[in-house]
Amino acid sequence: MNSSRVADASPRPSVTILGVRVHALTLLQTLDWIEAAVTARRPRQICTANPEFVMAARHDAEFRAVLNAADLVLPDGVGLLWAARRLGAHLPERVAGSDLIYRLAERAGALGWRVYSMGAAEGVAAAAAERLRALYPGLVVAGAFAGDPSPASASAVVAGVRAARPDVLLVAYGAPAQDKWIAKHKDELDVPLSMGVGGSFDFVAGVARRAPVWVQRAGLEWLHRLWRQPWRARRIFTAVVEFPLAVLLAGGKSD
Repeated sequence: MNSSRVADASPRPSVTILGVRVHALTLLQTLDWIEAAVTARRPRQICTANPEFVMAARHDAEFRAVLNAADLVLPDGVGLLWAARRLGAHLPERVAGSDLIYRLAERAGALGWRVYSMGAAEGVAAAAAERLRALYPGLVVAGAFAGDPSPASASAVVAGVRAARPDVLLVAYGAPAQDKWIAKHKDELDVPLSMGVGGSFDFVAGVARRAPVWVQRAGLEWLHRLWRQPWRARRIFTAVVEFPLAVLLAGGKSD
């Protein structure tokens, strides 16, 4: 076994950024952790955090508690890597949910995992699931359903997921709704691995377009989003102005 592989799904080294714990894993280590979690069959939750998550958690105690109780919190944003360095710590690389969903589907196909996709606009989860199955023919689509995070529909949604018996549940309700929903229902869902994926289904299904790879690598994906989705200006301002300022004002060392 390669020494970089994660042998189990136990807690990993982490960095605390403005009160939110973020785990220090690479994409490959994340996939190995997920494989161990699916094998262990105990319900676990992954959150893909970015600077917006961290800033939202400062004002939302419930969301902060969900993030800090999650089994794995991934650094989905170059701003978190910068913040870790500023605080005297280290996150090895960005693990973006929009990249992870492909690699996870690839491994699921290779190992015969059942994957259930839930959330996004009507039909998008199903289209994303079919696209992933076309890319990775071994992938077993256990189900695809728009659903919603409202308490009124929770019992029916949970029953539907349980009946499908997935190994992996991908939830695209948007943050913080998706992460709170998973945390609340994780145990009754009885799914080995549940993860919030935000807008990833839109990218997979072709409803939205990600920035070119060179833009992502330059850390300018926010600028591409601002250009294509100007209505996100307030959220982008939070991520690229308010977050760095908060980190600079915090000073000190990370945990």
